[in-house]
Amino acid sequence: MKIFCIGRNYADHAKELNNPVPVGDPVVFMKPNTALLVNNKPLYYPDYTENLHYEGEIVLRVCKNGRSVQPEFAARYYDAVAFGIDFTARDIQDRQKAKGLPWEIAKGFDRSAPLSKWIALEDINNPKNIHFQLKKNGEVVQDGHSENMLFPFDHLIVYLSKYFTLHKGDMIYTGTPAGVGPVQKGDVLEGFIEDRHLLTCAIK
Repeated sequence: MKIFCIGRNYADHAKELNNPVPVGDPVVFMKPNTALLVNNKPLYYPDYTENLHYEGEIVLRVCKNGRSVQPEFAARYYDAVAFGIDFTARDIQDRQKAKGLPWEIAKGFDRSAPLSKWIALEDINNPKNIHFQLKKNGEVVQDGHSENMLFPFDHLIVYLSKYFTLHKGDMIYTGTPAGVGPVQKGDVLEGFIEDRHLLTCAIK
């Protein structure tokens, strides 16, 4: 099982962090299996960062094996979505970027990828434009629509399968909209897709 992540897939988010908006190809990174945090378990604030940020996003579930998937068949390779959080140690990421070094340690650390239960795409009214929200302590901090992604679901399947063989059970964190920010101990994050409460993550 692989965890693919797409960076800067919403233009407003790229701009809020003063990053260039991707042109041509998606920004791809990966998290290890140990990053997954399921069943609404809490996240214990890591002692190696002082600036931990939430990034709420839609997660896509790959439902069949494939390599070099053609665009006309891409929709056959995913069947469900979940709400996920891509936790980022922003201070570590900034430090690594300043040195021109990879920043996996800022993104792929243990329990950095909370994941909700899955919802079948057939149970979503408009799977081409999925509405999702992240609340922090009961207040909406991120509000996104998947139609605003720079690289939509089908494109991601085609692009990723060009370089990696996709396997049933792989997942794709498809990017975060604007509104990312820091968390502190005691905060509670809640994820919603189409007004369905799917995820709770308390920061301990």
